[in-house]
Amino acid sequence: MCRGANRFRQARFFPVVLLALVAAGPAAAAEHKIAVFDFQLIDSSLQGSMQGKDAAQEARLDRMAPKLRDDIASVDGYSIVDVGPVESQADDANLQSCGNCALKFAGEVGADIAVVGTVQKVSNLILNINAYAFDVKSGKAVARGSADIRSNTDESWDRGLRYLFENTLKKQLEAAH
Repeated sequence: MCRGANRFRQARFFPVVLLALVAAGPAAAAEHKIAVFDFQLIDSSLQGSMQGKDAAQEARLDRMAPKLRDDIASVDGYSIVDVGPVESQADDANLQSCGNCALKFAGEVGADIAVVGTVQKVSNLILNINAYAFDVKSGKAVARGSADIRSNTDESWDRGLRYLFENTLKKQLEAAH
């Protein structure tokens, strides 16, 4: 009698699980978790070496990762993980030359993909926004892109990041999924 009751419960349970999987769809099963770290400034301009940090420029830099997180979250099959638990370690490291420490940090927060970015400032007229997405396990590049911008303004930075995402990163992420 116990054996029959157990099979009855399993038989009722299986369709519920199957229905939940079908309702979730294939994208939910294959969703990639992405950790987007704060962008870092590479300032090789004469202005930066003579005058130090620029508060407006630092504010622009602080807005880059949150905007990119929002953009990536809009791509089917991708979700953003919170990098808060490793944020101070990532901020203290040079993510471009720390020997794949971004992959380690991303793995610690449960991400499948790590995204790092830089803004390289040659002068107030010439800047370059770069973003790179790497598979956490293999270390291989999943997506990468670069956008040259002219002028050091809120509008140019926003337009540069939007261009970089729409014309490069989004297409590469969709192709990788």
